[in-house]
Amino acid sequence: MILAKFFDRKRQVSEAILIRTYEAIVAAARQPMIFSAWNVPDTPLGRYESLSLHMILFLRRTKDAAGGLPALGQEVVEEFFKDVDHSLRELGIGDASVPKRMKKLARMFYGRAASYDGPIGLADAAGLKDALTRNIFPDAENWPQGIDFARHALAVANSLDEQPDAAILAGELLFPLPSGTEV
Repeated sequence: MILAKFFDRKRQVSEAILIRTYEAIVAAARQPMIFSAWNVPDTPLGRYESLSLHMILFLRRTKDAAGGLPALGQEVVEEFFKDVDHSLRELGIGDASVPKRMKKLARMFYGRAASYDGPIGLADAAGLKDALTRNIFPDAENWPQGIDFARHALAVANSLDEQPDAAILAGELLFPLPSGTEV
């Protein structure tokens, strides 16, 4: 009985950290300036693009880290896909179509992770802007605000890299904003 209470409490703390971490990522991805100043479409697909980018930045930070960070990263990705599934259903996508769309969105997510990885690793704002443009505005020749969004993404990557593992594991994730404040 005592062990059951211990494990239930541990699971609840883990759940609280998972939710707090995911909510911090969502809050950073939904900052109004992303849609107003950087012209990312404020549509379900545009919000998916912003959230995917922030998730990818978080996963880059956690994937090769020591300790429990890779596990936390995996749990956050699972929460992300549960949220996407829920959002599709809220948009009125039928139950029979959701799995097919989820597979497509998962392929899109991991394709973006691969295409953003190189420019982020090289701190190449122009290369990241090109990758973001291909995904957010596939038919556009140019996206002038994209360079600012790419620079911000690199600032987020740097900020995440500087945050202590223990803070992230405690759910104390901070995202910088262009103004210097944090979410």
